[in-house]
Amino acid sequence: MRRVSTEDLRERVRRIPGIERLLPALDGLPPVYLVGGAVRDLLLGERSLDIDLAVEGDARSAARELARRLDGDVVGHDRFGTATVHAPDLRVDLAMTRKERYPRPGALPEVEPATLAEDLARRDFSINAMAIALHGDELGHLHDPFGGVRDLTAGIVRVLHERSFVDDPTRLLRALRYETRLGFQLDPETERLAREAAARSLLRLVSGPRVRDELLPLLEEIELIPRALRRMRELGIDRSLHPALTADPQLAADAALAANVVGASRRLSALAALLARDPEGAREWLDELALRAPERDAVERAARRGRQLATLLGIGELRPSQIYELLAPEPPEALAVALALGAPQRAIADYVNRLRHVRLEISGRDLVAAGVPESPLIGQALRAVLRMKLDGRVSGRDEELAAALAEVRLAEEAAGRGGDAK
Repeated sequence: MRRVSTEDLRERVRRIPGIERLLPALDGLPPVYLVGGAVRDLLLGERSLDIDLAVEGDARSAARELARRLDGDVVGHDRFGTATVHAPDLRVDLAMTRKERYPRPGALPEVEPATLAEDLARRDFSINAMAIALHGDELGHLHDPFGGVRDLTAGIVRVLHERSFVDDPTRLLRALRYETRLGFQLDPETERLAREAAARSLLRLVSGPRVRDELLPLLEEIELIPRALRRMRELGIDRSLHPALTADPQLAADAALAANVVGASRRLSALAALLARDPEGAREWLDELALRAPERDAVERAARRGRQLATLLGIGELRPSQIYELLAPEPPEALAVALALGAPQRAIADYVNRLRHVRLEISGRDLVAAGVPESPLIGQALRAVLRMKLDGRVSGRDEELAAALAEVRLAEEAAGRGGDAK
C-alpha cells in the first residue's frame, strides 16, 4: 500500500456516496471524525459504504441537529451514547468519543466521554484505530496513533494491548474475519494472546447473541470459510465456543456451497455443519445464540438429520416417491449438509428441481363430489395417488381421480374385513 497524503485522503473522503450532503451539514457541530472500517477501506483504496462518525462531544445532540439539517430521522441508543441518522439515500452512525472499562472478562463495557486519542485506544486492532477528520481545514487529516497504516502495509492484524481478548473475547472471531477477508495474518504476540484466550474458553463468558453476530458473517462468504475455519481450529477457538463444535473447514465450505444448489441459507448450512459431529451436545449452545425460531430449528434439524439423510439416500436406488417422502419434511439446510456429507447428488437434485414441485390436479373436494364421505380416508387416498404420480404411474386429472377412488374402495373394503374378523 503506497503512502497516502492528506490531500489524497481528502479526495477519497469526498468520493464516499452521500458525503457531499453530509460535510456541509457537519459545519458548526463539535469535531467529527470518520472512524472504523471506512478509514481502513479508504486507505486500502476500496469503496466504503459505511459512515461511522466519532463526535468529540454529545453525539445524540449532534445527531438530532444533523437529522434536522438533512431532513432525516434519528434513533438514539442510550447505553453507549450513540445514534443513527436516516436521511434520503444516507445513513450515518454517530458515537461520542469515549473510553471503556470492562468490569469483568466478556462483559459489556462501562463507558464515559473521552478524547479522540482515548477513543482510538479502546478499539480492537491497530488497523481499526484510525480516524480521519471531517471538520474545517482538518478535513482529510489522518489520526493514526497506533501504527495502523504500517500494519495495513504489512498485512498485520495486531491488538492494542495484552488484555484485548480478555476484555472482549468476540475479538477472536473478528480477528479471524480480518485475517481471511483481507488476507492478513495475526502478528506473533497477537496470536499468542489469541491462543491463551481460546485455551481459557473466554468466549463462553460472552452472551450468545454477541457470538452469533460475529460468527455468522464469518460463515457467509464461501471462499473465506476454509481458511477461517482452519485458523479457528488451529487457534482452538472452536472448542472455546463449545466443546461439541468441530471446525471442519471442508465440510462447512461444502455445506455453504451446496446451499446455493438447494436454496438454503449459506451461513445456517455452514453453522449446521459445525454442529454435525455432536448435534445433541451442541443443542444448548445453539439455543444460546438466540436465532429466530425458524432459523434455530433449521440448523438443529440439519445438524441432526444431515448424516442420516446421506446414509439413507446412499443405501440403493430409491423410487422418486421414496426420495420425496424422505426429503419433503426437511429444511433445505439439511439437504445442504447431506450433500456435504456425501449424499447422492442426483437424488437431491431430482427432488429440488422436479419432485418437490409435483402437485395433484385433484383435491378432496373432487372426491366428496364423487360421493366419498368426508373422512381421513380422503387424505390417505390423495397421499397414495401423489406417490403414484411421483413414480409415473398416473398422469392427468382423470387417472388421478380414478386412482383415488380405487384407493378409497380398497381402504373401505379392508376396514370392512377388519370389522368382520371381530
